[in-house]
Amino acid sequence: MSEPQKLRTGVLGCGQIAQAAHFEACRKGRNVELYAVCDLAEDLLAQMAAIHHPRKTFTDYDAMLADPEIDAVIIAIADQFHVPMALKAIAAGKHVLVEKPLGVNIEECEELRDRVHESGLILQVGTMKRFDPGIEFARDFIRDEMGEMLALRTWYCDSTYRYTMTDAIQPLIISSANAKRPAGDPKANKTRYYLLGHGSHLLDTARFLGGEITAVRAKLVEKFGAYCWWIDTEFASGAAGHLDLTIAVRMDWWEGFHVYGEHGSVLGKIHNPWYFKTAEVECFSSRDGKFHRELGADAHFYRRQVEAFADTILTGATMRGATVDDGLAAIRGLVAIARSVESGERVELAGVSGEPA
Repeated sequence: MSEPQKLRTGVLGCGQIAQAAHFEACRKGRNVELYAVCDLAEDLLAQMAAIHHPRKTFTDYDAMLADPEIDAVIIAIADQFHVPMALKAIAAGKHVLVEKPLGVNIEECEELRDRVHESGLILQVGTMKRFDPGIEFARDFIRDEMGEMLALRTWYCDSTYRYTMTDAIQPLIISSANAKRPAGDPKANKTRYYLLGHGSHLLDTARFLGGEITAVRAKLVEKFGAYCWWIDTEFASGAAGHLDLTIAVRMDWWEGFHVYGEHGSVLGKIHNPWYFKTAEVECFSSRDGKFHRELGADAHFYRRQVEAFADTILTGATMRGATVDDGLAAIRGLVAIARSVESGERVELAGVSGEPA
């Protein structure tokens, strides 16, 4: 019997997200091979190669893209490099899984969207919460059983104890002084950094469960080093929405959603993702008067994400992850939130441009 086909994948970047998620996901994936790893920092590259055993290593991204054996790349580097490196991969004929957010402004994401559509290649955005079995179960219930949506509220509240938690469960992250970093300090502008890094998850979850967002009205409160975005949201379906992005709450990790619909409701509690624990979701159906739950035995979101990416490419399976259009829509939402905070007014997503400065 012949070996099952695997997607030969090259990972760009040996930083924290690659070490904590993507290398292991590729090695564990049933239909993926960690074929190559690329990083400018030779010392870090050598250590990652010794741990994860790719067939090839590269210090030159163009050289990795020129390798005809590589089918796809995972872009696991700083946000500011996502679009330029994805454009290079598309031009080289490679499929792309790019970490969230898709980019840092609307215009560059629109350019990438256009190139992806012209190419016929697959680009998937790494909002891996779509592959949490509990969240998937909720989305299916909302779509198939709940009927018309009345309202959705969802929240993403990072915890002051987040790094104590991740230090206990993540692998020891190896760093290098030779790693390439963006110009300046992207973390200096906290509102922009938090919106892009954390808000991209919140927007994608809201869209995944509730559909297209058309307008927002947002308020930002900053106190004692904490940031809270309080966001009224309008969905294309006519449903009301509310988003809460708070960094950081003085409590445990607090993330979840409530959805109210015609024939039922959904309650969801999402765990800190590094526990790889399925969201606790209860879907109540008024059709049978019962609560429905998902076991969700496999909750390695990053592995499930890359396996679905590979299935789309290798077998033509329906794409389950966030598309380039989903990634662009999330950036539009984040920019609209920033503009609404600035003006105090309702902002329609269709009319915004620029970045969430």
